[in-house]
Formats: sequence, structure tokens, C-alpha cells
Amino acid sequence: MEFQLSMDTEEARRRAGALFKKEQQSREAEQAMTDYQAQLKAMREKTARLRALRLARDAANTKPPTRRSRAEPTAKAQRS
Repeated sequence: MEFQLSMDTEEARRRAGALFKKEQQSREAEQAMTDYQAQLKAMREKTARLRALRLARDAANTKPPTRRSRAEPTAKAQRS
């Protein structure tokens, strides 16, 4: 009888350890996913901010094309 009791106790301990390990892995996986999603959100926000800054910079640096009047000779016409 004592032998059977110790086997049941060992089996219960092993199962409890396995269950604890599964729960711990589940919590760690959940935390890892939360961290991953937070990093992804931060990266998207940073990308959007940098894109907006780049577009604003490019818009400020571009000059509208100047129109030549027909009376002004072009460089090609001056060479002739």
C-alpha cells in the first residue's frame, strides 16, 4: 500500500510540475506577444512621423517651375 501511495504522490507531483510549466510558458508567450505588438505600434508611429516630416521638408524645398516667356531666347537659340 505504501508503495502505491508514493507512486501516486510522485505522479501527482510530476503532473503538477508539467501543468505549472505549461501555464508559465503560456504567460511568457502572452507577454512576448504584448511586447511585440507594442514595438510594432511604436515602429509604425515613428515611420508615420518620419514620413510626414520628410514630405513637409520636400514640399518646402521644391520650387515651382519657372515659366519662360516667348520673348526670351533659349540657350539653344542663343548659340545659333
